[in-house]
Amino acid sequence: MVPTLVLVTGLPGTGKSTVAAAVAAELRCAVIGHDWAMSGLRPYPELQEALGRITLGHRVVGWSILTALARAELRAGRGVVLDGVARAPEVRRCRHCAASESARSVVVATSCSDPAVHRARIEGRRRDIPEWYELEWEQVEASAANWEQPDDVDLAMDTVAGWDARWPELRDLLAP
Repeated sequence: MVPTLVLVTGLPGTGKSTVAAAVAAELRCAVIGHDWAMSGLRPYPELQEALGRITLGHRVVGWSILTALARAELRAGRGVVLDGVARAPEVRRCRHCAASESARSVVVATSCSDPAVHRARIEGRRRDIPEWYELEWEQVEASAANWEQPDDVDLAMDTVAGWDARWPELRDLLAP
């Protein structure tokens, strides 16, 4: 069976991690989250300073780490789910990673069309990622102002009413 790299993207609070966890359970594979990967670098002030000097530092370094870890899983014949705010360049990078390892790629973009629901999700959650911070609604609003959902997606899911209605479609995309 050909392994699959699934990328779940969207703004924070749109249901990425929930969808990623369900996909990983379906495929019986690992989820690698951008914030979890980057949290491992937070205790090192020198690294944080260096990342601050690189244009798009945290983002490009994080996605470089995620795709390297994904490549290791794919080479071992296992699927993998990547969970993070991926823009068009990161989607291309993930698709290239999968293709170069003779794996399939599936990109799912989550959104939440109701601002009140979206805000409640952000304000009501605690992810407790060691060395990482909890987002405030104002940070998500700032990200949303600069957000362009990638065009190259296999499934766009508005999770405002839950994503269960789209699960059969997603499951079909995941089928070998």
